[in-house]
Amino acid sequence: MDDEAAIRRSASLLLSRFGHTVAEAAHGEEALEKYRAAKAVGEPFDVVLMDLTIPGAMGGKDAVLRLREIDPDAKAIVFSGYSNDPIMADPAKHGFNGSLQKPFEPAELSALLQQILTERERAAA
Repeated sequence: MDDEAAIRRSASLLLSRFGHTVAEAAHGEEALEKYRAAKAVGEPFDVVLMDLTIPGAMGGKDAVLRLREIDPDAKAIVFSGYSNDPIMADPAKHGFNGSLQKPFEPAELSALLQQILTERERAAA
């Protein structure tokens, strides 16, 4: 989820290259709608990536709280160019499973996804 189409497209291509199926959203409301729809058909997203702030719309800060209402076990990563935001320093305190500073390297995203998905598998076992 990002308000900038170029960032969404780049992230989608990168995630696809990692072998993931991707759904894009421009803001929190759209991301939540897509999450609900996927969950309703028994195919919830493994991880949701959310931009921290979306000018004029719901950003990750508010969207993750609503996501937790829909699915308390959802996995979410916040990313932002604002490194001094408290959410970036302590994502778990704010409902996220991890954070990435924009711009991030593909290897950073891959490692964080692998960590979160591995933790999810351990919890399910």
